[in-house]
Order: sequence, then structure tokens, then C-alpha cells
Amino acid sequence: MRPRMTTLIGILTILFLVSPFVVVAGASLDTGNVFQIRFPPHGLSLARYAEIHSRYLYAFRTSLVLGLTTATVATATGLMAALGAMRGRLIAAEALLSFFRMPLQIPFVVTGAVYLQFYYQLVAMTGFNPMNSLLGLLLAHLFIVLPYTISAISAVVPRTDNALEEAAETLGATQWTTFWRITFPMLRPALLAGAFYAFIISFGDVPVSIFLVTPTNMTLPVLIFQDMRFDFQPSILAVSTLVSIISMVLIVGIQKLAGLDMVLPPNQRLS
Repeated sequence: MRPRMTTLIGILTILFLVSPFVVVAGASLDTGNVFQIRFPPHGLSLARYAEIHSRYLYAFRTSLVLGLTTATVATATGLMAALGAMRGRLIAAEALLSFFRMPLQIPFVVTGAVYLQFYYQLVAMTGFNPMNSLLGLLLAHLFIVLPYTISAISAVVPRTDNALEEAAETLGATQWTTFWRITFPMLRPALLAGAFYAFIISFGDVPVSIFLVTPTNMTLPVLIFQDMRFDFQPSILAVSTLVSIISMVLIVGIQKLAGLDMVLPPNQRLS
């Protein structure tokens, strides 16, 4: 009885998770010229995909560049922070890791408002406005994604074999060679997991970005959010469907190539 109940709960959970995507994807294929979500569709057509405006493509490119840059910088910074906290001779290493997680306790809306006010003060004092480029968004996104990259990497650092690094140094390897050929391969799954988390959070962010975007650096999630509120177009359903498909392909691809579950203990990894 218990295995059947567990299976039933698992199936219901999967249906609950995929149902929004099914509704949006199905509505994007509707043939009716109506400015609302209609599911099930009255007919099947790809017309909504042909109607995607070029500004969505530009916003997608902005979000992609921002997400990749944020993931790269956050992973490099998170690696140094995790190694320093876990292997450095620090008295309060756990307290430091807890400090790194503090941004998770701040609502993203508050973070966006604080960064907006900070940039206003920066402009008043120096004349430099980070919001004129992607730098303003990048700094704010780093603040919200660093806890994820640091946590992913710091969870794996204690499980690496220090004896291998000591053996390499004993055989004459430099510290950089030891890191690149011994430490880095052992931490690669955690680095990929941290970069993946950072990219997804940055790419899909609305609460922080909505305070900091400008017409020249509009991100795709903010653009969709604004259009859904003020000027809904059926092509938004097509854009949302494409982004969801790309995200799923990215998740499956990274899992197959790198195995995000490698950050878990051996007895909890997928076979």
C-alpha cells in the first residue's frame, strides 16, 4: 500500500509541476485571434511564434549576456570565498559562511529598491550611473546569486582529498598546477552547479531587475511582466514557451554532460 501511495503522490507532484507549462504551451498554439489565454486551444497553429516582436529577441540577448556574465563572475568569486572559508585558518568559518547567506533573508524587492537608491546616491556624488549599462544589473544580481554559488561549492570542498594535493606538491608541482590539475577537477561538478544556479536566477529575475532596467538594457522577464500587465499580446505565450523549452534542454544537457547530482554525497547520486 505504501509504495502505491508514494507513486501516486509522485505522479500528482509531477502533474502539478508541469501543468502550467502545458497550459501556456497549448495556449500558444491556439488559432483564435483573442488577447487572452485560451486552453485547450480551439485549433493548432504556429502563427503566434511568427508574430514574436524583435524587441523580445533583443531582451533575450540582454538576459543571456547578463546571466552568463553573472554566472561566470559569481562562480569565480564563490570559489575563492568557499576555499578561503573552508581551508583558511579562520576562527569563525561557519559564521562567515552564514554571513555569505544573509542576502537570502532579504526580499528581492527590497534588494532592488536598495540598489536603486544606492545608484541614485552614486550618481549624485560621482556623476557615474551604473544603470546606463549592464553593470548596474550585474552588481545587483551578484548580490542575490553569490549565496547559491558559495553554498554549492563549500558543500563539496570538505569532501575533496587533500592527500592528492599534498602528493602533487611533494612531487614538485606548483600551487597553480596543483589547483588546476588536482583541485579544480574535484570541484568541477560543484562549480557547474553553482554557475547553473546563478545563471537561472539571474536570467529569470524580475523583483530586482524591474527597479534597475532601462529601455536600452531591458531584460526578457521584465519585458514579459510589463507586457502582461499593460499590453498583453498572444505572442507572449510563444516567447514563454520557447524560454521554458530552452531551460529544460539546458537542464537536461548539463545533467547529462556534467551531472549536477555530483554535488551530493555518493549514496544520494543518481545512477
